[in-house]
Amino acid sequence: MKYLMILLVFVPVALLSRYLGGPPLLTLAAAALGIIPLSGLMGRGTEELSARAGPRVSGLVNGTLGNAAELIITFFAIRAGLLELVKASITGSIIGNLLLVMGFSLLVGGLRNGVQRFDRSQAGLDATMLILAIIALAIPSLFGHSIEAANHEAVEYLSLGVAGMMILVYILGVTYSLKSGTGTVEAPHTQPTWSPAKAGLVLAVSTALVAWLSEVLVAVVEPALEHLGWSEFFLGIVIVPIVGNVAEHLVAVQVAAEDHMDLSLGISVGSSLQVALLVAPVLVFLSLAMGNPLTLAFNQFELIALVAAAMIAALVALDGESNWMEGVQLLIVYAILALAFFYLPLE
Repeated sequence: MKYLMILLVFVPVALLSRYLGGPPLLTLAAAALGIIPLSGLMGRGTEELSARAGPRVSGLVNGTLGNAAELIITFFAIRAGLLELVKASITGSIIGNLLLVMGFSLLVGGLRNGVQRFDRSQAGLDATMLILAIIALAIPSLFGHSIEAANHEAVEYLSLGVAGMMILVYILGVTYSLKSGTGTVEAPHTQPTWSPAKAGLVLAVSTALVAWLSEVLVAVVEPALEHLGWSEFFLGIVIVPIVGNVAEHLVAVQVAAEDHMDLSLGISVGSSLQVALLVAPVLVFLSLAMGNPLTLAFNQFELIALVAAAMIAALVALDGESNWMEGVQLLIVYAILALAFFYLPLE
């Protein structure tokens, strides 16, 4: 992942462009590119600190904080009132992990190793949990219109109730994993190489810079999108999830190439579960505290994409085997969805 560090040059470019009155498009692009290596450093710092607690705790901590960069971006988007971008980024993270990341992992792993095998029971359990999470996300959307007709505030209460139960499921899942050892796959390299002081410093500085760049990115979203002709929805569903999680995505592809498919699937499916069961509910409560309430009412196009991605992931996990052709199929589905979202005329 060292080559990603080259992108750190865009950090000062974004800040200078923002505060010296540079073009919004340059500021947006530089901020997005600068966040990529910083999110990787956040992950590395977290990994170095948690590795001292043992592989099982390390895996859970890394997984829980794997979407931290994206959570920071959406925090500033909520503060700016860009709620549709936030909901689109939730959808984009889930389908991106299940179709784009898993697709590349299966493609690269299959081309290098042929047919790859993984723990069918664990993959099936994760797929079932994922489908249940998608159902939970869909309930406020499917019932919202009818409920809102009778009581507008009830939709918000429904979202808060669903969010609370999803967080409870996530906490119970983490507790179960810690006690039983299931759902955690040890990475090939778990020994820390940094001192605690260095790891803590890197984590603190990279997190602060991600927050700064996220604020810069959100500030120029509207003028930059107007120049590009893109919708806020497309930015949220395709660009933001990739920017916030590209370092983690590359790890999933790398370990698939090394024939560690259990770990690769654990990253892609596990990250989707974390977004659905932890990130989305946390954002609901966070938005309420910030005075910009966010509900879990997604539009019909997002629901279709979420259901399709979850079903495909479940089908891939059924036989406990994967090949490069399955990866191609997942990537094609993602490309079709991305193209459709690009042309979708949503305000």
